[in-house]
Amino acid sequence: MKQILTVANKEFHDGLRNRWLVSITVIFALLSVGLTYFGSAASGTLGIASLSTTVASLASLAVFLIPLIALLLSYDSFVGEQEGGTLLLLLTYPLSKSQLVLGKFIGQGGIIALATLLGFGASAVLLFFQMNDDAVLITFAIFIASAILLGLSFTAIAYLISLLVSEKSKAAGFALITWFFFALAFDLALLALLVGSEQGVSQQGLTSLMMLNPADIFRLVNLAGLDSSDVNGALAIAINSSLSQGQLFSILTAWVAVPLTAAIFIFRKKKL
Repeated sequence: MKQILTVANKEFHDGLRNRWLVSITVIFALLSVGLTYFGSAASGTLGIASLSTTVASLASLAVFLIPLIALLLSYDSFVGEQEGGTLLLLLTYPLSKSQLVLGKFIGQGGIIALATLLGFGASAVLLFFQMNDDAVLITFAIFIASAILLGLSFTAIAYLISLLVSEKSKAAGFALITWFFFALAFDLALLALLVGSEQGVSQQGLTSLMMLNPADIFRLVNLAGLDSSDVNGALAIAINSSLSQGQLFSILTAWVAVPLTAAIFIFRKKKL
């Protein structure tokens, strides 16, 4: 455990020195507070929008930003160090490959988690003081927890990419392709399936397909209790799925655990 925490501490402080934490936090805070305050601009008024509208807007923002930031933060975690010659050096210490993966994951995941908490927490504080409603804190606690899991899932996916390619440039390319697929192409494919299928897709079938995308699971977790007028596209059909919020959290957690376990397995078998 000591070795894991040592690696985690190194990765976290490397992120601080690269100003990742400050940059990500400022981006999240500015955009989330902006969406919170100007969320009603479309109706011709300025001010705090409803909790439902705010969460729907922030979920749409997070589902694009968090996976992209997690992938860009982690895509070169292994292939970059291998190219630089530091990966072999690290493994000369009394440190197993599993401990190295877990240490990196905890350190880089900590950057994502802290940035998400501080950035989106700013919106929670703003809304709470304006509405003085405990529901704001509960809703944002769920939102921030699921957003952190979303970031961790894409961090684990980035590790898979970093371990499966031989060049840092290829890892960057695959990371962007991965982001494009999960953030944009997947939902477009679902919509095409809904429109193009003659017999249609059942709500249960659509929900099952959405479990293949952690970004969609994140949105289902946060939008399930909202007014359907705040939701559109394929998500509006699956929003009343039979899966509970706890089950959706479990599936999102599995999207963290499975890629991370696969990354550890691949790294153990990888010849350096």
